[in-house]
Amino acid sequence: MASSLLALIDDIASILDDVAVLSKVAAKKTAGVLGDDLALNAQQVSGVKADRELPVVWAVAKGSFINKAILVPAALAISAFAPWAVTPLLMVGGAFLCFEGFEKLAHRFLHSRQEQQAEREKLVAALSDPAVDLVAVEKVKIRGAIRTDFILSAEIIAITLGTVQTSAFVTQFTVLGSIAIVMTAGVYGLVAGIVKLDDGGLYLTQLQGEAAGRRVQRSLGRGILAAAPRLMKGLSVAGTIAMFLVGGGIITHGLAPLHHFIEGLAAKAGTVLGAITPLLMDAMVGVITGAIVLGVVILVKKVLPAKAGSHP
Repeated sequence: MASSLLALIDDIASILDDVAVLSKVAAKKTAGVLGDDLALNAQQVSGVKADRELPVVWAVAKGSFINKAILVPAALAISAFAPWAVTPLLMVGGAFLCFEGFEKLAHRFLHSRQEQQAEREKLVAALSDPAVDLVAVEKVKIRGAIRTDFILSAEIIAITLGTVQTSAFVTQFTVLGSIAIVMTAGVYGLVAGIVKLDDGGLYLTQLQGEAAGRRVQRSLGRGILAAAPRLMKGLSVAGTIAMFLVGGGIITHGLAPLHHFIEGLAAKAGTVLGAITPLLMDAMVGVITGAIVLGVVILVKKVLPAKAGSHP
C-alpha cells in the first residue's frame, strides 16, 4: 500500500512537472493568437454604456469559458479518433474569420456615409435613451464576440494540442485545461482594463489639490481621456486586420503547397522582407478567402428566396 501510494505520488509529480514545462511552451506558442484575441474582443465591447461594459465583458468571458469547455474535450476526442479532421475543421473556422473581416470591409465601403451615419445615430439613440432596453444591443455584441472567440479559441487549443500530442492523455488534458483557463482569464482581464481605461482617466482628472503630483495626475487623466477613443478605434482596425491574419494563416498552413510557396518567397526576400512576407501573404489570402465566402453567401441568399418563392 505504501509503495503504491509513493508510486502514485511520483507519477502525479512527474505529470505536474511535464504539465508545467509543456504549459510554458504552449503559452509561448499561443502568445501571438492571444494578442489577436485581445484586439478582436476589446473592439467588440466598445459602444455600450459605461456601467454595462464590465457585465458585457464578463458575459463574453463566460461564453469563452463555455467555448473552451466544449473545445478541449472535442480536441482530445478528435486527436484520439480522427486526427485527420483537425486541419479541415480549423480551415473552416479560418474561412469564417476571413468572411467576418471582409464583411466588415464591405459594409464600410459599399454603404454610403449617410447610411453609416444613420446606423450610428440609431445606436447612439439606443445607448442614450434610458427608456430603451439595451439587452438586444448587448446580446448582438456578446454573440459576435463569443462567435469570434470560438474560432480563436479553437486555434489556441489546436496549437496547444500539437505541443502535447505525443504526451500521455492526462498530461494532454491538464495542459489544455490550464492553457484554456489562463488564456481566457488573461484576455478578458486585459479587455476589462482597456474598456475601463476612460473611467480611470476621468477619475484622475477629478482629483483635487494643487500639489505637483495632483497636477501631474490630472494631466495624465486628460491624456488618457484623449487617447482612449483613438485606442478603441485602433483596436477596431487591429481586430479586422487580425481576422485576416489569423484566418488567412490557418488557410495557408492547411494548404501545404501554398504554405511551401510562401516559405520559398520568404527565403528569397531577405532578412527584413522575409520576416513580413508570410504576414502579408496570410493577410492577402485572408482577404481573398473572405471575398469568396462573402460572394458565396450573397449568392446563396439570393438563390434560396427565389427557390422558396417558386413553391405554391
